[in-house]
Amino acid sequence: MADNESNVSGLGWFLAGLGIGALAGVLYAPKSGKETREDLAASARDAREKANQYVDQGKEQVGQYAEKGREYYEKGRTQWSEYVDKGKDYLQEQQGKVAAAVDAGKQAFGKATENTGDQISEAGQQIQNS
Repeated sequence: MADNESNVSGLGWFLAGLGIGALAGVLYAPKSGKETREDLAASARDAREKANQYVDQGKEQVGQYAEKGREYYEKGRTQWSEYVDKGKDYLQEQQGKVAAAVDAGKQAFGKATENTGDQISEAGQQIQNS
C-alpha cells in the first residue's frame, strides 16, 4: 500500500516538475514561436508517455494483486472445504460410537431385566415350595 502511495506521489511530483521545467524552458528559451510550440508539444508528448507508463505499471500491479487475491481465495476455500469434510467425518464417527453405546446399553438392560425376571420367578417358586 505504501508503495502505491509513493508511486502516486512520485507521479505527482514528476508531472509538477515537468510542467515547471517546461514553463521555465519556454520563458527563457531564445526560440521562435514555432520552435517553442514544437518544444511544448514534445514536452507534452513526453509527459503523456510517462503518464501512460505509470498507468501501465499501475494496471500491472493491480493485475498482480488481483491474481494474488484469487490465489488466497482459492486456498482459503480449499482449506475450508477440507475442514468441513473432516468435521463431517468426525461427526459420523462419533454418531457411530454413540449408536453402538446405545445398542450396548439396550442389550445390557435387556439382560439385566431378563436376569431379574428369572430371579423373581425363582424366588416366587421357592416361596411356593416352602
